[in-house]
Amino acid sequence: MTERKISMAVIRRLPRYYRYLGELLDNGVTKVSSSKLSVSMNVTASQIRQDLNNFGGFGQQGYGYNVEHLYTEIGKILGLNRVYKMVLIGAGNLGQALANYQTFNKRGFELISIFDLNPKVVGLFINGIEVLDIDKLYDFLQTNPIDIAILTMPQIGVEQMASNLVKWGVKGIWNFSPVDLTSSSNVVIENVNLSYSLMTLAYQIHQHK
Repeated sequence: MTERKISMAVIRRLPRYYRYLGELLDNGVTKVSSSKLSVSMNVTASQIRQDLNNFGGFGQQGYGYNVEHLYTEIGKILGLNRVYKMVLIGAGNLGQALANYQTFNKRGFELISIFDLNPKVVGLFINGIEVLDIDKLYDFLQTNPIDIAILTMPQIGVEQMASNLVKWGVKGIWNFSPVDLTSSSNVVIENVNLSYSLMTLAYQIHQHK
């Protein structure tokens, strides 16, 4: 893979390529052109070629792309050729919905434990996983190396929790809390704000009048 920095816009399109290529594989399609792929993805064929050229191209002029090969290579680029161990912190409604999301395991993301401080949910089993008291998190992380922590906590305590997770060796944080956290050299953070997405949708509906 090239050493030059790839823009986040390109990186954020890769999962979409991966998804559509997977659907083509499921339908028995063995090769696809950038033009046909562009119709499904609503991205220009030129943009697709530019995106893939950042990682070597993968296509042959006059032939297109081998679907299985491209699917496999994009999976490698995304790091999906390994298993990621995850913990979930916050077992409220959103946390429980994420814990029950079956696609995680299919993509190589294994949720192995859930933590909360609410005694009403501690001890419950969600998708077969027991909710543990948040006080046990430190000891758990000392014996169970974790790649990703999913945060679905309320605003209070999020920044301190994130700081602790970095110190305790977590490599990435998938943050659904109402606080934008900042990545550092020690941890990668992906902030997901559902309200922002909903307001963006509202704007588009408003402009569509």
